[in-house]
Amino acid sequence: MNINYDIEKVLVTEEKLAETVKRIASEIDRDYAKTGHKLLLLGILKGSVVFMGDLMKCLSIPVEIDFMKVSSYGRSTISSGTVNIILDLHRKDLSDLDILVIEDIIDSGRTLSYLCEYLKLKGAHSVKTCTLLDKPSRREVTFTPDYVGLEIPDEFVVGYGLDYAEQYRTLPYVGILKPGVYGK
Repeated sequence: MNINYDIEKVLVTEEKLAETVKRIASEIDRDYAKTGHKLLLLGILKGSVVFMGDLMKCLSIPVEIDFMKVSSYGRSTISSGTVNIILDLHRKDLSDLDILVIEDIIDSGRTLSYLCEYLKLKGAHSVKTCTLLDKPSRREVTFTPDYVGLEIPDEFVVGYGLDYAEQYRTLPYVGILKPGVYGK
């Protein structure tokens, strides 16, 4: 099976992704260069892995990395509205950390809104968010990410870490999945 056949159209090319990641990295370098706290890139599994890997290679400031697994989706393509923490962050030095939550895509905003409050309550020095893709047209809560790669239309996208049923993450671009593939 060639997964490229399931793609209706390439939305973000490899070149545009690389350019976007470099831009975000320079913004993060600028903003965190002299904060006096350790910067922790907190990747949200599994979708953020490719983006976060490329992003940290472009940073010039020292960072630590960690991961959480959080879900607001069941087995469908529609958010359940309930945020479940599947893999939590366990650190004793949270009050010394500036946490930058790294996400692949923001739709409703529920997950990141909840997660930011959760990390602040756990004692993080600061919490900001960074997303590769943003769909503000799908927002269900008031939430604005601190760093945004690209704003995209309300399409079902896969590739560059984003999946449908654990497939398509390995595509080197972000593409719009053909509706027939996910039953729309």
